[in-house]
Amino acid sequence: MEKWFVAAKRADFQAIAEKFGIDPVTARLIRNRNVIGDESIEEYLKGGLERLHPPELLNGCAEAAKLLQGKIRSGKKIRIIGDYDIDGVNATYILYCGLKRLGADVDYEIPDRMKDGYGLNINLIDLACREGIDTILTCDNGIAAMDQVFHARKLGLTVIVTDHHEPLFRDSQRIQDANSGDEKREWILPPADVLINPKLPDCTYPYKKLCGAGVAWKLIQVFYKMSGIDPSEALEFLPFAAIATVGDVMDLDGENRIIVKHGLEALPHTKNPGLRALIRAAGLEGVKLTAYHIGFLIGPCINASGRLDTAKRSLKLLLEEEPEMAAQLAEELKSLNDERKDLTAKGVEQAVHLIETTSLRQDRVLVVYLPNCHESVAGIIAGRIRERYYRPVFVLTDGQDCVKGSGRSIEAYSMFEEMVKCQDLFLKFGGHPMAAGLSLEKQKLDEFRRRINENCVLTQEDLCEKIMIDVPMPIHYITEGLIEELHLLEPYGKGNAKPLFAEKDLRLQKAMVLGKNRNVLKFLVYNQTGTAMEAMYFGDIARLQGYLADKYGSVQVERLFQGRENHITLSVTYYPEINEFRDRRTKQIVIQNYC
Repeated sequence: MEKWFVAAKRADFQAIAEKFGIDPVTARLIRNRNVIGDESIEEYLKGGLERLHPPELLNGCAEAAKLLQGKIRSGKKIRIIGDYDIDGVNATYILYCGLKRLGADVDYEIPDRMKDGYGLNINLIDLACREGIDTILTCDNGIAAMDQVFHARKLGLTVIVTDHHEPLFRDSQRIQDANSGDEKREWILPPADVLINPKLPDCTYPYKKLCGAGVAWKLIQVFYKMSGIDPSEALEFLPFAAIATVGDVMDLDGENRIIVKHGLEALPHTKNPGLRALIRAAGLEGVKLTAYHIGFLIGPCINASGRLDTAKRSLKLLLEEEPEMAAQLAEELKSLNDERKDLTAKGVEQAVHLIETTSLRQDRVLVVYLPNCHESVAGIIAGRIRERYYRPVFVLTDGQDCVKGSGRSIEAYSMFEEMVKCQDLFLKFGGHPMAAGLSLEKQKLDEFRRRINENCVLTQEDLCEKIMIDVPMPIHYITEGLIEELHLLEPYGKGNAKPLFAEKDLRLQKAMVLGKNRNVLKFLVYNQTGTAMEAMYFGDIARLQGYLADKYGSVQVERLFQGRENHITLSVTYYPEINEFRDRRTKQIVIQNYC
């Protein structure tokens, strides 16, 4: 179930349009994204790298760089411990290459998803100690590794944690500040030598939403400057920070948006043989790369090795200097991703069957146990189930010695905070408001489902997906110039949604199913002014056809597909595009929702 709303934010759109030389529609879209004031609008439209915050403002960067500088001078061995996802792989790459450039005796270790689980663990620390490692440098993990960091320090290791995940706190629930009267959380932080994380309670860095690779990049920038290396050299890591930001589904606002925008511009010109090979393997050579291509084509290939094999394979690709070997590695990652797609499809089918045939359907928070599911795709399956039922979802499966899983949430439900309320059930957990990972003993599975639902305060209103329309815009207003201007708002993604327009009661004149997999529906539509335009739909075609048949009857739908006169109208949300085919450019709309 979904409800459509029109964004009602007000401003003098005509004045903004005239001042910045844009269409009033574009001015309204910018206001809808809470970009207010001349300076913020200027940054949003034209923000360059000079608008990034100085990396020195990130607490701990200077301290860590100075500490590492001493370790390098003393010839100490440094080991980077990353994570097995796209953010961890890119963060590891940035730190490894940056430290190598500075002359460090450095190597890396990435935990095995199945054997080691997420982040630092005791076995990796003991291994580092046996192999003569002096310093552990984490990236994209470590902020919740209290016992592990304590163990490392006890063994005499130096530990520097760079992370971006939420720090843990005690659910007391909160303690009262005696001076201000404000409620303050009792934070639980690992005893590392240095902690770098913009989400730390005392960190004054102006932007809190960096991904792990973004934090790593900031550290290398500070280190380069401290070591007398031109900071502009660190720009070679910009595409990797951009890939990680999109792939880890970070908000594309503020600093992240600048990183991704300029990283995407630099990506086609990268000299990295591995990235070039991956772009080629994904069929994207010569294509103007967008956040979509990272999120749905390139990124999943990087993630696939950590899911089905080892993330070291993706890192090996990024570090590969020979084009021929890079091409081979890229094809292997693409094959792994194809295998991952098959596993995901089977898992989604099993999850849907379980939900529809058991009492799970009544729960506001879905805890789906698929014992034979490959644990590496649990998070992807959870995301698909969330999209289908629009409620928070945990997908759990059997690990080697416990139950493991991932969760994906909806906007009204902070998954991490809700998990804190029953943290006594978990062997390990962590994450964000919108996503989380966990492990627990199998016998506690039912109790977890019960307690997470008992604590849930989501209302029926919360569980109704809200479709926010930016502008109710008739299709006769669409021009090529406006479509081109909309590119100024890119990159699109979480925190900077693709604009959504709408028009009521479009008349459907004809329809046809296209594509080798027959997964595209093409309409010719007319509005009340008589303006005609092609409309494409890439969603569930059978469901849309069923909706039209229920509302207008099968005879009318049959006439529609025959291109004959019919009485069918459809209200739609859409995004306008230019379709280029054989040197012919035509305007079209891509339908997102309908009623």
